[in-house]
Amino acid sequence: MTNREKRRIEPGTFVSRLADEDEDLCRLLEQSDSCEEAEGRVLDYLDDLEAAFRVGAFNVDRIERSAALRWIHVLKDLPSPENESIAGFSTFELLWRTARGEEDEVSEAFVDEFVHILRAIRGRSGIGKGWFDEEERVETAELEQLPASGRKAGVERSAFLDRLASALWDGVRAHPDGLDPEMCAVRAANRDRILERLGGSRRDWARWSWQAENVLKGEGGAQLLHDLVPLSGEEAAAIRLAVRYRIPWGITPYYLSLFDFERADRSVDGQVRSQVIPPLHTVRAMIEHREDRRRAFDYMRERDTSPIDRITRRYPTVVILKVCGTCPQICTYCQRNWEIEEAMDCERIPGRGELRPAIEWLEAHPAIQDVLVTGGDPLVLSNDLLSWLFGRLASIRSVTHIRIGTRTPVTAPMRIDEAVSRMLGRLIDPGRRAVTLVTHVESAAEITPDTGAAVARLKRRGVAVYNQQVLTFEASRRFQAAATRIALRRIGVDPYYTFYTKGKDEHRDYLVPIARLLQERKEEARLLPGVYRTDEPVFNVPGLGKSHLRAGQDRELIGIRADGRRVYLFHPWEKGISPVAPWPYVDVSISSYLARLEERGEDPRDYESIWYYL
Repeated sequence: MTNREKRRIEPGTFVSRLADEDEDLCRLLEQSDSCEEAEGRVLDYLDDLEAAFRVGAFNVDRIERSAALRWIHVLKDLPSPENESIAGFSTFELLWRTARGEEDEVSEAFVDEFVHILRAIRGRSGIGKGWFDEEERVETAELEQLPASGRKAGVERSAFLDRLASALWDGVRAHPDGLDPEMCAVRAANRDRILERLGGSRRDWARWSWQAENVLKGEGGAQLLHDLVPLSGEEAAAIRLAVRYRIPWGITPYYLSLFDFERADRSVDGQVRSQVIPPLHTVRAMIEHREDRRRAFDYMRERDTSPIDRITRRYPTVVILKVCGTCPQICTYCQRNWEIEEAMDCERIPGRGELRPAIEWLEAHPAIQDVLVTGGDPLVLSNDLLSWLFGRLASIRSVTHIRIGTRTPVTAPMRIDEAVSRMLGRLIDPGRRAVTLVTHVESAAEITPDTGAAVARLKRRGVAVYNQQVLTFEASRRFQAAATRIALRRIGVDPYYTFYTKGKDEHRDYLVPIARLLQERKEEARLLPGVYRTDEPVFNVPGLGKSHLRAGQDRELIGIRADGRRVYLFHPWEKGISPVAPWPYVDVSISSYLARLEERGEDPRDYESIWYYL
């Protein structure tokens, strides 16, 4: 919880801020002697306000009118008994009691939410103005007066789009990719320093076996990290605790070369560091639940969706096949931190006998068409074992698509050599079976010439390559995801999903509001060509699976907690197919997210429209 979520606000200050936005509604709350009376009066007021908007009583544009009507409905729905029952509290009672000076538990983050809601219902959200620079707005203010048709209209419109594109590229350039020659030179120097420290050669560097043998982990890895890379006090403490209590962490030598070796402020390598150096809160939570982590951290309830060891099934025609329990390096916000023990843990790499029962189960279930082979990372298996495994899967007539979920193109791209690429290419049978590799690139900084070469080897063999990004805090700044999509397309990777980080408490430092995914999709990704934004923003519902965030009809805002965190009710993907209960989720507060961005040097005003995304 951030300071803004914790910080209480004086009731008088609340009333003042509320009255600045809607004095009439504020008076209704203050003058009502019971919550029930306040609810009735406010609902009548909102009915009248809605009617006024519908007859054109307010001089606002169509976008503002639409936002006002939407948020009026949201505010009407918050006090419903069913919503309050599911959320476990009454948002409206918090609002009423605080406005009367009787509630001292609400935070500034709660107040911020209602300030913006009241702006919206009065037609003052500003959502129609957009983020485009104010000077540019002045230049384009006469856009509506342009000729309706003809060459002049086309020329003027093109000039406007040039200015907008310039703003886009300014934003993208703030997040350079690893293909940049200057960055490549810095990382080559980093590589040489690592090799000197480990006593290796450049030929060693290019070998997967050498990378695997020299993964940084344990006390030795911590010392090497400390010797080569400046660490903040919190980073050093987190690594120290992780080593002492055997909390999984690990970094390949290749990935270490992507770090900034000159400073610890994360101004250059924030996303890279955040992938592998766990926050102190994460480490402490892992220590606390060391003995019961299989229950405490299994957010997606894989233990409840596994009909047999190594198989997870949430959909009718798709299964996950977990072939190993280790990776070349550990992602700090890993979904499966409840079962990963260590990076490159040989004891968690199975033999054929351990994999056969799951394969035989697949043979007995012809409804399955798509098998996602994952882990851990399946490419830690030897080529011989992979060849046998994929051969068995290919022999199952009902399996028409094999997916390989691996982060090795990012953590150790030399693993994707000609032998592996050839093996995967041989599985392809046009018209009968396709093969796809799905990787996990988090930022443009992770995309290097080595990653591009690995992707090219796969594509020459006919293997499609897709990316799943997790929109963590470190990847969520303006145009950061857009920069990643552009770099992905440059090396031939198709964006596939943009995930909301699994909402696990131990990973709270990585979480961003759901509204940020929606804002990014509409205001930044939308400026890119269609083939650059083929990814879908999704939220994973525990035990059920993906809910597409662009499908606004599949979730409801049912409450706002005293700490400013929105409570959503997610409808299952089975809606319209089979009766399955919806699932409530408590989001990160927008206010605390913006405060963290400001600490990193961002201007919260650049994100102002985030409040109006649901």
